[in-house]
Amino acid sequence: MAVPKRKVSKARRDKRRNNVWKIAVPGIAKCPKCGEFILTHRVCKNCGTYAGKDYSKPEAAPVAEEAKEA
Repeated sequence: MAVPKRKVSKARRDKRRNNVWKIAVPGIAKCPKCGEFILTHRVCKNCGTYAGKDYSKPEAAPVAEEAKEA
């Protein structure tokens, strides 16, 4: 059975572990319309497009006539 010959210091232990627990970078891609870097599966903050559709201006929801009169 393998047994350490000497105690491993905290600094040496942490140096060995520093790359093992690194957090992964989220998926970043370029917007096909404007070229801005964006997170994948999200609307572009620069031009407001996603999957070839423009989402910069939300469509106005029809207001019920009863709500206008009240």
